[in-house]
Amino acid sequence: MPENAKKPAIRFAGFDDAWEQRKLSELGKIHTGNTPPTSERENWAKDENGYVWITPTDINALKMSDSERHLTAVGWGKARSVPSNSVLITSIASIGKNTVNTVPAAFNQQINAIAPIENSAYFILTAMENEKTRFARLAGQTATAIINKTEFEKFPLFVPNLQEQERLSGFFENFDNLITLHQRKYDKLVSVKKSMLEKMFPKNGSNKPEIRFSGFTDPWEQRKLGDLMNVGSVKRIHQSDWTSTGIRFLRARDIVSAAKNEEPSDYLYISEERYREYSTLSGKVQKGDLLVTGVGTIGVPFLIVDDTEIYFKDGNIIWFKNGGVLDGRFFYYSFISERIQSFIKESAGIGTVGTYTIDSGKKTPIMLPDVREQKQLGLFFTQLDNLITLHQRELEKLKNIKKSMLEKMFV
Repeated sequence: MPENAKKPAIRFAGFDDAWEQRKLSELGKIHTGNTPPTSERENWAKDENGYVWITPTDINALKMSDSERHLTAVGWGKARSVPSNSVLITSIASIGKNTVNTVPAAFNQQINAIAPIENSAYFILTAMENEKTRFARLAGQTATAIINKTEFEKFPLFVPNLQEQERLSGFFENFDNLITLHQRKYDKLVSVKKSMLEKMFPKNGSNKPEIRFSGFTDPWEQRKLGDLMNVGSVKRIHQSDWTSTGIRFLRARDIVSAAKNEEPSDYLYISEERYREYSTLSGKVQKGDLLVTGVGTIGVPFLIVDDTEIYFKDGNIIWFKNGGVLDGRFFYYSFISERIQSFIKESAGIGTVGTYTIDSGKKTPIMLPDVREQKQLGLFFTQLDNLITLHQRELEKLKNIKKSMLEKMFV
């Protein structure tokens, strides 16, 4: 088979012809956007009733019908526009953000567009998604990444006939709609959690939350964590003590990864012998204790949920030795509520690299209901987090399936 003709690994039944390599300029008419003068008010609509004008920051979905700013008829006359069902691709700075416009649209100079001629817009969009890394390489290593119109026009893609393009377009558009549906469910749950944290923990200046479980009416009591438990760290472990097996060793960035439900870039350990020696001096982390990041992304909590032995990096992580004083899950969610997070930001200082110290940890205020309400709150937010994690994993699974299908169904 010639170099400029190839076949994908997976195809719909009835299609066997080789795909042929084509430049983008051979798939449709290429347009580069512009910006009507912003100083001329007559170019810009004051409401959403004007003409759509798209910038890279507007591109947050694979299909678009609206934009943040709109043009008047005067501005539209000065703009460069494309008909609906064109493919818009960012070519300066944020390279390779793609969308298909469902209404006629104008766009700025950071975007190049293809108005397809006898080719499927959604096929081109999906093919460019698949080629995003290769496309970005065209920009080189300059300070401001840029792909000019000439380079854009010459960018090659392998394409099948229009009938196969349309079959692929329908398949991937349906798959993208499914991903979008799961993304919306996930985003909604994250939003619900944020709202409930605001409403189920007392706001500053109040001793009662806005929403409570039935049967609870007593005011919450404010205390300082240093008055409730020991706040400290551990004996320093040197880098030479790290091993590839043994007792898990946590760094601040490992806690941040855990909070995002992400795997750390690597796992570190210390030997059991070193752990026994050092934990004899510092004590052992126990179920219900809280470890909180003190450097980098500060104030991120990590709840110890079982008796698995771990050690951590001193100075970078603050150890709240709860010891059953508070319900562990309630303690964790209190730490990500607005009251404590605001205190952490204030105590970290302004204009410097923020740090959350042991001293600040001792002074950290916490609002406390009785233990029964603590347990109900902790359980409620744990179940909500489990649901969020479930949707996050389903979303990641769908994205991975799509990535695999792109690799196998495109050349």
